[in-house]
Formats: sequence, C-alpha cells, structure tokens
Amino acid sequence: MDASDTPDVPECLTTPHPAGEDTRHLDVPPTDAALPRRDFLRIAGASAGALLATGCAPPVAFPAAPAKGVERGRGTAESSTHVVIVGAGAWGGWTAYHLRTRGVKVTLIDQYGPGNSRSTSGDETRGIRSSYGDRATGELWTPWARTAIGRWKLFEEEWAKPFRTSFFHETGDVIMRATREPFITKTIDLWKANNVRHEVLTGDEARKRWPVIKADDITVAITEPDAGVVRCRAATQAVAAIAQKLGAELVIGRVRPGPIVNGKMDGVILDNGTVIRGDAYVFACGPWLRKLFPYMENRARIPIGHALYFGVPQGDTRFQFPNLPSFNFPGVTGWPMLPVDSRGFRVRGAIAPPAPPAPPAGTAAPTPTPAAADPTLQDPDLSSRWTNQDRVDGARRFLAARFPILANAPLLETRACHYESSVNQNFIVDHVPETTNAWIAGLGQAEGFKFGPVVGDYIAQRVVGINGDPALKKAFALPTEQYDRPPG
Repeated sequence: MDASDTPDVPECLTTPHPAGEDTRHLDVPPTDAALPRRDFLRIAGASAGALLATGCAPPVAFPAAPAKGVERGRGTAESSTHVVIVGAGAWGGWTAYHLRTRGVKVTLIDQYGPGNSRSTSGDETRGIRSSYGDRATGELWTPWARTAIGRWKLFEEEWAKPFRTSFFHETGDVIMRATREPFITKTIDLWKANNVRHEVLTGDEARKRWPVIKADDITVAITEPDAGVVRCRAATQAVAAIAQKLGAELVIGRVRPGPIVNGKMDGVILDNGTVIRGDAYVFACGPWLRKLFPYMENRARIPIGHALYFGVPQGDTRFQFPNLPSFNFPGVTGWPMLPVDSRGFRVRGAIAPPAPPAPPAGTAAPTPTPAAADPTLQDPDLSSRWTNQDRVDGARRFLAARFPILANAPLLETRACHYESSVNQNFIVDHVPETTNAWIAGLGQAEGFKFGPVVGDYIAQRVVGINGDPALKKAFALPTEQYDRPPG
C-alpha cells in the first residue's frame, strides 16, 4: 500500500498522548516517541485500519460490569506515573487500556506485534465461559469469568461498529457427559453460588435440542446460555489499537530486564541497546517469562495447544452460529463456524486411536521407542506450530463420533500456540523477586485470554499501589511450588 492509499485518520486517533503530556522516554530520542501512522496500520492489522478509517468510540463502560475484588476510581499512585508493559497480548493490551483510563502514562512493547502468530493470543477464536468445576481455582475464577463475559459484551457494543466487524458471539455453551461426574456437580454448585443462569438437561432433552450431535450415551448436559466465543486475534489487535487511541505508545522490539538497583528495576533494554525507563514495569509476556526470568524456569510449563478448523457443508447452516452452541466433551472443546470470517468448525482435542490388538499368546509385546524430545518445543521463538497428522486423525475420530455429518469435512486450517501452566494452577500477578517496581503477570493456565478485560483491570490496580482483596493477592502470588523435573 502506498502512503497515499492509507485511510484518513480521525483527529481523535492521531494524538498519541493526552495534550501536554511529555512523550519522551529517558534514553529514547524524541523522534522515536510516536509510532508513524503507516507502521501503526501495519502492526495493528486490518481491524485497526478499519477503526482508523471509520471513527472513534468512547472508552468501554466497564464500571457497569464490576469485577469482584477489583477497586476502581481511586486515581493513581504517585510512584507509578509511567508504566512500561512488556507483551502486547491479551493481558498486556488490557493492562495498557486500564492504566490509561486511570491516567497513567504507558509504553507497550512487543517483539512481534499484537496478536502475532507466535503469541498465546494469536489463535483466531477463544471460548468465553465460566464452567470451572474441574479447577481447584474455581471459586476465584467463576465470578471473574462471569464479569469477563459481561465486559466482552460491552466491548462488542462499543467497538464492533467502529471496527466494522464483530468480536463477541453469544453462542451459549453446552457440556455433555455420559455420567454426572464431579466436574458437572461442582460447576452447577459454582453457578448457583454466583447466580449464573444455566440449565441442566437430560440426555433425551439434549438430543432433541441438538439433533446434529450424536449423543446416544449422554445422560446429562449443562448449559451456560450467555457464554460465547471471541475472535481473539482480532480482539487482541483491537485492544492494542484502542490503548494507543487512549494515549499508550506501542514499541516493536525485543527486550531484556534492566539491572535491579536498590530494590528497583532500572529500565528494560532493547536489542539495539536502547534503554526504556519508567516508574514501574509489567512483564505480561506469556511463555517468554521463562526466557526472561530464570526463577520461572521450573515453575512454568509451556505446552502447545492445537486447534483445527473444518469446513461445514455448503448451504447447511446447522453447524454455523447461531444455530449451535460451543461444546465440551471429555478432552475436546469446540464451536460452530462464526459468520464474520468463516474460519470453520473449530475442534480442539481428539479421541485416541483404538488400542492395538493383543499379541499372540506367548509373544512379548513390542516395546515402543519414545521419540526424542525436541528442545525447540520449549522455546516460543523457535517452536514449530505445525499440526501433525496424528492430531488431525484424532480430531476426525471425534467428528465421526459426535458430529458424523462432518466426519469427512475438509480441513481448512490449523492454529497452534503455547500456553502457560503451573503446579498451583493459578495466575501470577506479583512482583519480580527482589523488586518493588516490577511485576510478573502471567501463567494463564490455557484460560487467560477470556479473563483479559478483568485481569488487566486487576494488574493496573496492583501496579498503581492498590492491593485490593487479600485473598486474590495471596492466590496470585509467585508460586513456590516447582515441577519435579525440567521440561524434556
């Protein structure tokens, strides 16, 4: 695109910082302080370009969806007037947004750009639900997940039209099981405790409601009618664009933490040697936390999850939104094709192949040779995101078992991303060890994206000096537990 082809930018989006605010960083030349318009469009993506071409919307009215344990409206701490955030994914972008709404100057740094294909938030879609009966953290997560659903709806109301697209789709969610297992019972208990609208269906009722699902063995199904699916790459890029609209500065580059002097981090250092300094630092960089902080090496795992998108039959709307909810079966989740970009029918997980036949009597079974571990799979910069045939076959076995009409559907695309897990199965929002002005925010446990509008608010609160709910502060402390051995 030639510069003359760049869409006109409304005045409300061309001011990179509030009027009168000093945009210069210590040790950063003034010419680097504002991102050129053309680079902004390239980085923020087509959705940001649509926003720039169509106008502005006011900041999202999130006070209408208050988050449990998150305080608002108390201003900013004097010691945190400029916050540098490393990582422009779901958590980093939302933290930048919330800090700007609190009046804090923000520099947002990402080495590849918001919503890039290496990032945890680089997939196309994410489910937004509150069914956490299988999690030890369910009591904490369920009310936050419910708040997140409300905030995603507000985000859709405020920003879908300016971006000329849609981000949140209220698909509803159904969980189907052959027996009333503890996950089902605990989820219902959590929903009741949090006044969550839900249904409990028999197998017959589920089969009648969704006849395209083969559910002969299902005896119980529970639904969360207002759960949904968010287009995560598009939303991540949009949030970063909105944060910039509110005055945050986006810098593309790789950083390492600066030295710790008298209990405070002194800047972050770009690969070219440039030092960017602020009053506080937030490292919301997902699987890269293990590369930046040796402390995290054996306190986090970064497995890779794979999502597959299958084509739906031409003219058959039964597998498209809004005619089918997102679904959960043992080991597999997914949802219908969304109409905005029609990626396809999404499946994550698989059914294992049948066990091989037993060897003849008196014959020893062959001992399988384990494949050598690929060290690059533990490095989010080097890991391959290619989905192998075994995973494709496993997803097809699921389709044949539960959605037989799609058993031979064409595979349109696959997506893979690292996520972060820990022994304590909870998020981290805590100080970098031995510092008082630097924060680690991460370990989303494969669920972090949906919490973005809420967890970004909470991180912003902590950074400006508001501890809030002591139970949350304790729950999100840096884990002392470690995995038994380093990753293979």
